[in-house]
Amino acid sequence: MTNHWIDIKNADCIMIIGSNAAENHPISFRWVTKAMDNGAKLISVDPRFTRTSARADIYAPIRSGSDIAFVDGVMNYIIQNNLYNKDYLVDHTNASFLVDEGFGFDDGLFTGYDKAKRMYAKDTWRYQLDENGNP
Repeated sequence: MTNHWIDIKNADCIMIIGSNAAENHPISFRWVTKAMDNGAKLISVDPRFTRTSARADIYAPIRSGSDIAFVDGVMNYIIQNNLYNKDYLVDHTNASFLVDEGFGFDDGLFTGYDKAKRMYAKDTWRYQLDENGNP
């Protein structure tokens, strides 16, 4: 588990993917339990039904190797249904840095690649800025 335990305790929703944290990380799982006592929902995403899955509010039994597709689907759903905290994303993450419309990714290469020089022209990697120069 990579989050600080205090973060886990204060979470509204905890998603554990491919880990049996209840057995493999019992000390840190105590903080998950504290979060659940405070009303947090636990989602267990794992091909195996584990002790963590048994404690979860939602158990999502995915196929082995499909976790990236699952997470992509969850992110798409959150974005399409506007279920994210925009203020938090803008203030505390790099989500406010929108890539300029001229940026592209064709045939496995980013915009600005010069085959002859075997280098990128990094000036094509601009962020969209507002009238004050802020992302």
